[in-house]
Amino acid sequence: MTSCAAFPSLLAALLLAISVPAPALAEDVQVASTEVRESRSLATRPNWWRAVRDCNTKFHPWQPPGTLKEWKTEAEELKRRIQISQGLWPMPPKQPLETVVHGKIEGDGYTVEKVFFASRPGLYVTGSLYRPTKVEGKVPGILCPHGHWPNGRFYDAGDAGAKSQLDQGAESNEVAAHHPMQARMVQLARMGCVVFHYDMIGYADQQPLEHRWEFVSATDGGWLIENMGLQTWNSIRALDFIESLPEVDPKRLAITGSSGGATQTMMMCALDDRLMAAVPAVMVSTGMQGGCTCENAPYLRIGTNNVAIAAVFAPKPLGLIGADDWTIQLMTLGYPELKHIYGLYGVPEKFEAWVHPEFKHNYNQVSRVHMYEWFNQYLGLNASVEEKPFDALTQAQLTVFTDEHPLPKDAADGSTLRQSIIDENQQLLTQLMSSADSEEYTRVIGGAADVILGGAAPTAEEVLVALEENRGIVSRKNDGNTVPVRVVPGEGKEAVVYCNPEGMQLSDQEVNELQQRFSGKPLILVDLPGTGHNRPEPGAAAVDTRYYGYTSGYNLPLVSRQVQDLLTTVVGLKNELKFNRVVLAGAGDPAIAALLAQSSLGETVAAVDLDLSGNVLREITDVNDPLFLPGSLKYGGYAGLASVDPCAKITLHGVPDEEKNQFEPLTKRGAAVEFVTR
Repeated sequence: MTSCAAFPSLLAALLLAISVPAPALAEDVQVASTEVRESRSLATRPNWWRAVRDCNTKFHPWQPPGTLKEWKTEAEELKRRIQISQGLWPMPPKQPLETVVHGKIEGDGYTVEKVFFASRPGLYVTGSLYRPTKVEGKVPGILCPHGHWPNGRFYDAGDAGAKSQLDQGAESNEVAAHHPMQARMVQLARMGCVVFHYDMIGYADQQPLEHRWEFVSATDGGWLIENMGLQTWNSIRALDFIESLPEVDPKRLAITGSSGGATQTMMMCALDDRLMAAVPAVMVSTGMQGGCTCENAPYLRIGTNNVAIAAVFAPKPLGLIGADDWTIQLMTLGYPELKHIYGLYGVPEKFEAWVHPEFKHNYNQVSRVHMYEWFNQYLGLNASVEEKPFDALTQAQLTVFTDEHPLPKDAADGSTLRQSIIDENQQLLTQLMSSADSEEYTRVIGGAADVILGGAAPTAEEVLVALEENRGIVSRKNDGNTVPVRVVPGEGKEAVVYCNPEGMQLSDQEVNELQQRFSGKPLILVDLPGTGHNRPEPGAAAVDTRYYGYTSGYNLPLVSRQVQDLLTTVVGLKNELKFNRVVLAGAGDPAIAALLAQSSLGETVAAVDLDLSGNVLREITDVNDPLFLPGSLKYGGYAGLASVDPCAKITLHGVPDEEKNQFEPLTKRGAAVEFVTR
């Protein structure tokens, strides 16, 4: 055991050590994002339960790796994180689209048609399909998600808005000033592209769902059902649709959108390899990452940001557009990182950005020209980029559902759609459980657990320990997060790591009883987040109650923080105190963290012994419940996430008979689970 004559000096040295900055990137890359780092220790701050970052944070740093090999590894992990955050891990089955296309309107050099199809049972994608009047051979297909402009696809800036755009020089003709989104679709069609302009959830013809607040409950979180994920799935199916058109070249598929439409553009660029070029406008930055529920999802931006998400598209051609909004600093905050990533591939010319500080948040004609030129270059168009007037269509002309083609009767409301997704996920779990020893089970459940619980256990070299008179802290070098610990000496080389609501504050009598229960073994007590001295103030809320994704999209849930602190504690003290193995034990809510942590520790854990009596196995109905863990229901509950590599011997006390079946994933994966009634 470490003995220090001057514990404060050691602690100061430890904290100095964990603040050493990361190695610099290549000399020719200046990454301004490294100048600001996230807050350090959570466990030693009196307000640890508050978010380190959230959707209102003004700066979101990201440090890109220095080598291509490191980046490819990070990019693959980021793809999985995005897919899990969207509720799309694994991808749902694709049903036939059975697309309805009707109501063709002839324009000058283009046509417009109404489109609808079901992306999944009861969820209808609606939009406008623009095609060149004359098509020779195969032509590019372009997706255009629209963002949060009023009325979405039906947007009209009005007389005053149009005049303002013309006066600023933002638009070149009056009809485009009124209808900038129609102007984009018309011009791309005139350039020789097939363009699908489709609705976001709850906008224009996409009904009967509400856009922002449809899926925000704790149950939705447990199953990872959110507006953002549904929109991303709609975008994937929209690409299926446009790729299926006989005149579309599947090797020349692209996407462009602005604001919330650029968020969808980023998600598609990361998840769908069919896309060959992209231009997200006025969204990618180290600033605000997206303010709507449709732009935030659990786990999406933990340790990362939109710049990194955009970088996943490399080495394919990517153009960014900025304005006088949160993207105004793009050329110094974001551009260098992306140029660096494209440089690693040897194609720095395939990334470019254009920022127009003279305009507010927009996708105006000045900005659109950059996109036209980019697609001209990388989609082989060689077409004029000059926008000319067109006959704008009214809302009535653009409306998809008509008397002849009404909204299908099976169009699902929120509750119906929610239940169908839950049923689908339960079927998936049943299939996975039927062959729990398969590689697919490990890939799906293990891949999800890695993201949801915060990643693998650290190595001994990544942990620092400072103890004095059997008390001290254990800390990770990479982020400085510290765990207060108390060591109670005992007999033997097998220690008991015990977590409970009281943390280190157990009375001497309670400590003696614990040691008797575990045959006199050394006992390690921890103040995990939410326990002991690390309990929040009365009434403090850790999660944004409007929508949990505003918090959990940037920060690990409380349970996952506890898991990570347990991993740090076990690895650090096993190495420092020379224990051979440990018993993970616990009582109350923190026992769930111990159950989850054991699967990441392998042979280090000799046994697991947990008291789950009381109301630990309750149904989670409040997003500020300490045991709220987004995604837990989707992947088999706590026991499912804990079953990837379970300890051979798991003893559970106080589990009601009706709850014992939820631990089946552990037994399916080879654990001997013993239920004890006291």
